[in-house]
Amino acid sequence: MSTKVGPKGQVVIEKEIRDKLGIGPGWLALQREVDGHVEITFIPPEHNRSLMGVLAPYIKGTIPPGDEAWAKAREEAWEARAKEKFGEANHE
Repeated sequence: MSTKVGPKGQVVIEKEIRDKLGIGPGWLALQREVDGHVEITFIPPEHNRSLMGVLAPYIKGTIPPGDEAWAKAREEAWEARAKEKFGEANHE
């Protein structure tokens, strides 16, 4: 696809490309010249939406309040990761 450069030097990013990359209004377009062509990187705007709950699908249980419960959970997590990475035989 090709588009013409407008009178103010503006170029339209094709809708298909915007949709594929998820580019929307308010995004920042960083431009730089690389070997005789223009490279554009898009950065989404900051948002004010809450991130609360985004990890909920990955939580497998709850930990009761208290230092001992957290210490035990941390120990079990490290143990599980060590077994996963190094195998059962190397971890006792």
